[in-house]
Amino acid sequence: MLKKIFLISSILLLFVSCKNKNTEVVAEVVENDTAISELSIYNLPSVWTTQNDTEIELKDLKGDVLVMVMIYTSCKAACPRLVADMRAIEAQIPEAKKDNVKLVLVSIDPETDTPQRLKTFSIENNMESDQWLFLRGSKEDTREFAAVLAVNYKKISPMDFSHSNIISVFDQKGELAHQQEGLGVNNKETVAKIIELAH
Repeated sequence: MLKKIFLISSILLLFVSCKNKNTEVVAEVVENDTAISELSIYNLPSVWTTQNDTEIELKDLKGDVLVMVMIYTSCKAACPRLVADMRAIEAQIPEAKKDNVKLVLVSIDPETDTPQRLKTFSIENNMESDQWLFLRGSKEDTREFAAVLAVNYKKISPMDFSHSNIISVFDQKGELAHQQEGLGVNNKETVAKIIELAH
């Protein structure tokens, strides 16, 4: 009888210990799934101000597909085309996917582009839904972020900058997944990548 009890206890103990090990493995997989790599923009320590005058860090956007472009609101040449390109991309994202996508416009002219100016710009361009986010940061953080996106910009007069025309797509972990360069270019690949990632 004692042998039977010992045998049953041993089996139960083995089952419990296996169960705990499996739970640990599952927890480890989940943890690895949410971990960010060294290539993620969520490692950047910069703090940004939105068009609603709230402060955020890039890691606050984790979990969404990010479509990002760098502009400045007083621009009369390339930026209106980039804004139009962003709106054209947004129009092609299925409604069911939009909750998982953020369209982010980062100012390269933080002195002029105050939160109030960014808010006005968002209203003027019908970019007021929750999908649209405007950011301004310090000159240093803006320069660092531009380097990550491979965007070059340079002040050429008190109100004007020359700059790269690049729209970048980042996955939910903040890793670069796709870039579109130029103005008014075919955006099919960009839209397809966003739809693929936004699950």
